[in-house]
Amino acid sequence: MRNSRVLVGPVLAAGLLGAVPVVHAQSERSAGELMDAVMWGKEPIGGPFTLIDHTGKLRTDVDFRGKLMLVYFGFSSCPDVCPTDLMAIGQAVDKLGPGGDAVQPLFVTVDSDRDTPAHLADYVPFFHPRLLGLTGDAAQIRDAARLYRVFYAKVPIEGAAGYTVDHSGFIYLMDRDGKYLGFFPPGTPSDRMAAGIKAHLSAKR
Repeated sequence: MRNSRVLVGPVLAAGLLGAVPVVHAQSERSAGELMDAVMWGKEPIGGPFTLIDHTGKLRTDVDFRGKLMLVYFGFSSCPDVCPTDLMAIGQAVDKLGPGGDAVQPLFVTVDSDRDTPAHLADYVPFFHPRLLGLTGDAAQIRDAARLYRVFYAKVPIEGAAGYTVDHSGFIYLMDRDGKYLGFFPPGTPSDRMAAGIKAHLSAKR
């Protein structure tokens, strides 16, 4: 399991990738190629990003040095998978007790058109008081997604919403220096996630 850097649980197909035709794809590479890169550790994961948090503050990866980062890419209009994983992330942080203070959970939107800082400010507190929602312009989101090998693409749907977003659903764990430790598959229960994080809390920089 270590070779693929899966921190806990089986390797699952990532998140929301269905059979609906994808148009207006914003990832530059295919879903399969990016999933393969993450699951088998074929490429570096993570790196410097510049985004805006849900309070309107400019944030970079350097802001979180000294803490483990749990990084999840999704969007607030997601009907089920994103809320389920965000809830598990928040519960996992709480299950770590005082050790959870050393973990910074981050929710990076792949729908910057709708997920403004003001909108995220109403959304992220439902999952954890320390969860930070991060957004930016299309180029900033694309750059961050590229670094984490995240697939995302707009998919048109009928109705007022107009579109949804297909995206991969890995939960990335980064160390206190911002280096990649591994991933949790989508749907990982909070207790198993907490156990995977706890193993890295005592690691020295």
